Amino acid sequence: MHVGIFDHLDQRNVDLSQYYDDRLELVSAYDRLGFYAYHVAEHHFTPLGLSPSPSVYLSSVAQRTQRILFGPLVYTLPLYHPLRLADEISMLDHLSKGRLQLGVGRGVSPIEVGYFGVEQEDSQPMYLESYQVLIQALTREVVDFKGKYFEYKQVPMVLKPFQKPHPPIWYGVGNADGADWCVANSVNSVVNGPLERVKNITDRFWQQWATISPKRSGAPLIGTSRHVVVSQSSQEALDIAKPAYEQWHRSFMHLFNMHGIKPQFNAFPDRYEDAAEAGLITAGKPQDVLDFLVDQIERSGVNYLLCRFAFGSLELRDSLNSCELFAKQVMPRIQSL
Repeated sequence: MHVGIFDHLDQRNVDLSQYYDDRLELVSAYDRLGFYAYHVAEHHFTPLGLSPSPSVYLSSVAQRTQRILFGPLVYTLPLYHPLRLADEISMLDHLSKGRLQLGVGRGVSPIEVGYFGVEQEDSQPMYLESYQVLIQALTREVVDFKGKYFEYKQVPMVLKPFQKPHPPIWYGVGNADGADWCVANSVNSVVNGPLERVKNITDRFWQQWATISPKRSGAPLIGTSRHVVVSQSSQEALDIAKPAYEQWHRSFMHLFNMHGIKPQFNAFPDRYEDAAEAGLITAGKPQDVLDFLVDQIERSGVNYLLCRFAFGSLELRDSLNSCELFAKQVMPRIQSL
């Protein structure tokens, strides 16, 4: 069982320059403590995500870490020129000596891509074309492609990634059908939401994997994320987790509330108590957090756990304390599963 980090980089009440300094200090701690990978979201025009250009942010991550894998989860492909993105990917992969993890998707928010002039009905076919161009650009000497949205003739690709044929692909799975593509293409995936939703998708994933191999070893990673706060005192953990989660949720809903619509996968309740009951967040002493997460892992069918240690109003010291306790007293047991 691998244990990694997912980070929205949602807004906190500090200056933006200080925010980035704090986050990079925290990522250095993740690296030192032995977490498997650090995944960052891409969002635009919302307090939910202060890393709208993952490549820029991750270039700093590459220079401040030594071992931890890292990458976007995901690059919103309809918003990129795929050839330009291929160059950025190759640069990041070499800057990190092959630690980049390549998350791709069409974008979870139609509002955000809409601000860039991308209509919702175009986002999926644009994503599919962009993905084809991107894989060509990363693996071939010359790109030739003709589609509805992109057309290239004999474009020479000078930069190639450090990892061959390309960095590992990651995908956010929204429904069970998406699991089929991940298995067929050996793509790693992450599913968010309550236990029942996660299990429906992982059941499909493992059913499809069984048609390829009777053993689970060698399978792509399929994970889920949980908000996590660890403290030596259960009450202290609860006192900081409750307002932090509810501030994070306000950022999560910011654009949707502005436009009077609901997200497609509205899996996160606004109240901390409801989120805890749904199994989306855990806050407490190390043993309590361990018991909760082991139960979630065993019931959900995932082989990868992504923790969110920094969210909402949590101060840097809170997140550092939480991940230190987790790494020493919780993670070794989870890794042994």
